[in-house]
Amino acid sequence: MPETVGSLMGTFCSLNEFKGNIGGAFEDILEERRKSSDFRYAIRNFTPVIYKDLTLCKPSVIKKTVMDSDRMQYVMKQISLETGEPFDVIQEQACQILDEMGHNLKVGAIRVFALSLSKIFKRLYGKVFCNMEGIQKLAKAVQEYPVILLPSHRSYIDFLLISYIMYTYDLAIPVIAAGEDLSHMTLIGHLLRSSGAFFIRRTFQGNKLYWAVFSEYVKTMIRTGYAPLEFFIEGQRSRTGKTIHPRLGLLNAVMEPFLKGEVFDTYVVPISISYERLLEEAFYAQELLGAQKPKESTSGLMKARKLLTENYGNIHIYFGQPLSLRSLSSGKIKRSEYNLTPRHLSHRPSEDIRKFITDVAYKVELHQIANMVLSPGTLIAAILLQNLPSLNFSILVEKTLWLKDLTEAFGGMLEWPGNLPVDEVVRSSLHLHSNFMILVDDQVVLFEHNDHDMTEDLVKKRAVTFLMGASYRNQLVNIYIRPALVVLACKLAQTFKKDDVYKSFTFLRRVLSREFIFFPGYEEQDFEEGCCLLGKYNAVHVTSDEIISPDTSVTVFLFKMFYPLLEGYQLACTYLSQDTSESFTEKQYITGVRSFVFQKIATDMSSPHLSVAQKTSKGTSRCYESLSSDMLKNSLASFVKLGVVDASKSSSGTNYIAHRKTAKDMVPILEVHQGKFPAARL
Repeated sequence: MPETVGSLMGTFCSLNEFKGNIGGAFEDILEERRKSSDFRYAIRNFTPVIYKDLTLCKPSVIKKTVMDSDRMQYVMKQISLETGEPFDVIQEQACQILDEMGHNLKVGAIRVFALSLSKIFKRLYGKVFCNMEGIQKLAKAVQEYPVILLPSHRSYIDFLLISYIMYTYDLAIPVIAAGEDLSHMTLIGHLLRSSGAFFIRRTFQGNKLYWAVFSEYVKTMIRTGYAPLEFFIEGQRSRTGKTIHPRLGLLNAVMEPFLKGEVFDTYVVPISISYERLLEEAFYAQELLGAQKPKESTSGLMKARKLLTENYGNIHIYFGQPLSLRSLSSGKIKRSEYNLTPRHLSHRPSEDIRKFITDVAYKVELHQIANMVLSPGTLIAAILLQNLPSLNFSILVEKTLWLKDLTEAFGGMLEWPGNLPVDEVVRSSLHLHSNFMILVDDQVVLFEHNDHDMTEDLVKKRAVTFLMGASYRNQLVNIYIRPALVVLACKLAQTFKKDDVYKSFTFLRRVLSREFIFFPGYEEQDFEEGCCLLGKYNAVHVTSDEIISPDTSVTVFLFKMFYPLLEGYQLACTYLSQDTSESFTEKQYITGVRSFVFQKIATDMSSPHLSVAQKTSKGTSRCYESLSSDMLKNSLASFVKLGVVDASKSSSGTNYIAHRKTAKDMVPILEVHQGKFPAARL
């Protein structure tokens, strides 16, 4: 543990370290589209900036290069020997996989998309902003070395946006890793493939041939510099507004050509996409409560046309500083280990290499988080969720202005109309998000005031509203998580001793490790950052061996913002301590905890006459967030790490066994009282 707060200043890994020139010039790419012909824009002369060493070729040439590679020839021969299948049969299977997977990039399809998206974006969004400095740096990077584009992933719109921007600024159109289910959409799948999408299965673990085709296809495009390669490091769209922990499989593949010395360098470009309002917000909330994810289909897309009649605010796309793998790896890894193995043979990377790949993944995600642009709606949602079911409009305006100042002081970047009074900004945001928060007379209402007869349907309806609001509040959480953990640790420790507070901090960080993005191994640095940010508002006082965190507006806000997470984990532990099942699956766990929490919420809301103490004794709850499948999956993963639950894999999936006594013991450990801190000796 560090001796004094500030001892690591200049070395700790704060979000500000990853922040780019977010205050630089943004350009609205729709401004010109509203003034001139979309058709002329689509058919204009398109001469993109491309990789300096690129030899232009058709997609079919890339496929032939893959099939003729030493790696593919070796793998196919090995599979033939292992299975007894003739080599020609294995080769035919590989060709079929490649045909199903491969893109068929054509400029004509890009022009069709450019025309269509111009019209769609102008209907859906007010403005679509891009940072010009990032575009200029990307243009330079594309010419020098192979480029990997890594956008944040919140919407289906994401990959359409990036290609649209690349076309707008005459940059090489990227090839994009997309889910195989999209390829089955009538007409749309064909158009996506012709626009640069290549389709991969959601999972292909254990399929040696599929992995060989996929990895060699990706690496061939990197080695040749065929086009920038784009994929989502989170692996799927975030339904909660929080960043999902990185998936490393595809990143391993795209980094291998550099690690093996097949290319001199590779640039990795983090991209932050910030939506003022999401197209999928209602669908996401329903999915988190157990609704089936709608199957991707052309008919479903046609039914969604009604979305075009609504306003979804603005979008900000921030292209981050291109990160050189050569620079990032300097002095950290020894690539010479690859020299001992022929390039066509697979090689299990050393621990240092695996750690380097993991660190790059987390660095990318922290860059994405640091350069998100927040809207007033995120502040309003955060405030309302702490003041259910409603709040006076004037008080909301006052609190929003306070939170705006706090967010900017803590390093957040806000899109705030400087020429409007605060009350007009709040009214405008309420109008934009009127599907889950509305102004009635002088009250801003999130829930209707019907606390009686709390049926499961009504609880679910309120949960949908809550989770929609939480998805916007969650855009703030990575700004506040480190100082909030210090505040919660002070309450959990119930002492001023710095060592005890730090132990509580690291415990909470471990418990909530699946909920937030922390750089691996940076516990002390995160603690330092949390204390330093709180110190700006005199919300923490540090001596050589004590940390005192008095009740202030900042500490109370942070406590209320993050306490529901701990309550959700507490409820899950309580359920596990009472569950009599010998073993269970993840699905059974989610169903069981959700049913358990539904009962707690229904009891709470149907007993408005009871005091807080009486409700506590009855074990009630208002923790709608603990109904979310995302929180429940994260809590189960956390409990496995903490030894509360054992996991065992089999051919049918993963089974879990709970240690009921350990789960019961964990409940009071997670208890963080909402009362005051220990009396401060100031």
